[in-house]
Amino acid sequence: MNIYVGNMPYSMTEEDLKGVFSVYGTVSSARLVMDRETGRAKGFGFVEMDNDNEAKAAIEAVNGSNQGGRDLKVNEARPREVRPPRRNFGHGGGNGGGGRRF
Repeated sequence: MNIYVGNMPYSMTEEDLKGVFSVYGTVSSARLVMDRETGRAKGFGFVEMDNDNEAKAAIEAVNGSNQGGRDLKVNEARPREVRPPRRNFGHGGGNGGGGRRF
């Protein structure tokens, strides 16, 4: 089961996250979502647990628990939404509006 974990302290590491959930069962992966520009954690991440019963017990126990002064928001992760590709809006080429003739 894929588990969403939000409102995490920015100081939390993937090892810390894995440790919080491993108390309730086997964690196959723990991943923090990082900001591409700054390289810093965004304050949320995902934990993968293969056993659904262990995952549900972990969600119940960890949701609302305080970690580093913040109350974690934990629930089953929803499937990622398919988003249309980003539009360029004229930055970096294409129809940027330059060189118009009147």
